[in-house]
Amino acid sequence: MKKSLLTLAALAMAAPLLLASGLVRSADASGYSPRGQLVYQIVRKWGPHVQEAYRADMNAWARQMGPIFAKSPMNALQRAADARDFDAMNDALLGKATAQGQIVPSAIGNLGADLTFVPIAPCRILDTRIAGGAIPANGTRDFDVSSVTDYSFQGGSASNCNGVGAVGAIGAAMINFTVVTPGTAGYITAYPYQGARPLASSVNYAGGDIVNNLAMVALDASAASSDMSVYSFAQTHLVGDIVGYFIAPTPTALQCTTVQTISTMNGSASFTGTSPSCPAGYTKTGGYCQAAGNAGRVVASYPNGLLHQCVFTNESPTAMQVTVYAECCRLPGR
Repeated sequence: MKKSLLTLAALAMAAPLLLASGLVRSADASGYSPRGQLVYQIVRKWGPHVQEAYRADMNAWARQMGPIFAKSPMNALQRAADARDFDAMNDALLGKATAQGQIVPSAIGNLGADLTFVPIAPCRILDTRIAGGAIPANGTRDFDVSSVTDYSFQGGSASNCNGVGAVGAIGAAMINFTVVTPGTAGYITAYPYQGARPLASSVNYAGGDIVNNLAMVALDASAASSDMSVYSFAQTHLVGDIVGYFIAPTPTALQCTTVQTISTMNGSASFTGTSPSCPAGYTKTGGYCQAAGNAGRVVASYPNGLLHQCVFTNESPTAMQVTVYAECCRLPGR
């Protein structure tokens, strides 16, 4: 008899909730959709526990959990229905568990392949009219781009070019090449030092031209004496101005902050609190709940869209303060 009454009570709690969420076809348990059947199992299993352990109204708890039941993946609902304790049920619905029981962070980018672009004010790093002389026809000249304190040895600026020479290994550079009075029509090709020369050209020119082009050039990032080689079909002078470079990304920690809402919960009562929204530019990454008194209990803690919500119950006749926190994070610089 007691079991039958319990089943009817769970059905009474779950049916309006499931109907409102479109999770069942009728108020009869036999009409539950697969999602509705799992929600029914959870409410039937844990509703009495909520009432007994936290002295909270089972109907109120079921209604508060409605958005979570409606949005949780089916596998999360199944884990919640199969959970052996109340904490495991909550963790399953909040998406904290994986097949191995651990949180798996998402990988962003590829440290081995992705590069970060750093623009700079244009700065001359080479000029064969000042140092080295013209590049001979069908010849190659090697140049330094990184780890340089003074570019004047290859006709460039007597400086490190706005910090370019001090950043360490550079994966690639944006260089504006100017070909000056080549002997005949042809082209130049810039490529990594000691690398295979590609078939593509960096600048095409006619005899006697003064012509330029902005090119992105991959560089040799080893400890070699040079970083870049330039091939020319015809004899020509060459000028190079760097306008930016690409370096390996530097991992940085998230910038995080916590926002909170403090409320008063009446004695011998239940209360639902909601966190504030995150500051502009931040994204909610989590949340938690805290009651000021030992008699305060957290019945449920869950995300609700951009906010975090907590359901409290007060086992004391005395009012107490309760706090709902939302953890908010952003990528540095955004």
